[in-house]
Amino acid sequence: MGFSTIIDILGSTIVGGMLFLILLRLNDTSVKNTYNYGGELIVQQSLVEVVQLLEYDFRKIGFCKDWEKIPDPSLAILTADSISIEFLTDVDADENVDTLRYFLGSPDSLTATPNPRDRLLYRVINNEIPGGSNLGVTKFQLTYYNALGQQLPFPITVTSAIYTMQIDIKIESTVAYDNEYSTVFWRQIRLAARNLRNR
Repeated sequence: MGFSTIIDILGSTIVGGMLFLILLRLNDTSVKNTYNYGGELIVQQSLVEVVQLLEYDFRKIGFCKDWEKIPDPSLAILTADSISIEFLTDVDADENVDTLRYFLGSPDSLTATPNPRDRLLYRVINNEIPGGSNLGVTKFQLTYYNALGQQLPFPITVTSAIYTMQIDIKIESTVAYDNEYSTVFWRQIRLAARNLRNR
């Protein structure tokens, strides 16, 4: 074996090693991209689920199939603050007035996921046991406005002054790849229940 043969073997070993490292990096990158894209898809689907339910319920504030059971819809909102709201509505359109409450759980309400920021968003009908869904909600914030479009300061003591509201929701994936959580934000500006305008 000559000197040039040893150089050829060393050169091919180095080139082969570099190609192997490139393949490993490509594999790691493709796994990361697949994981992140899958996480983004799940986050967007979770957002759609939350938004559809919220818009459906919030647009029915003060609604009852038998309108005489809620004669003054301006009194339908019972309590309102930045992370919770309770109001009268007819959830199943069965002519019975129900109390529906949404509120965001405490930061320690959800410890089963690696994401330290996600919380349970609770939806409680009448006096049921609160049932939350883990959809990765990290922010649920409500802002209220009067009929003139002016923001109402907290605490809101006269809920009949609420005419429209703004809903801010932020959802993150419950697990991350390399501590990178997929995030999506949604804002409903000036959501108004038709019945709140019925004064």
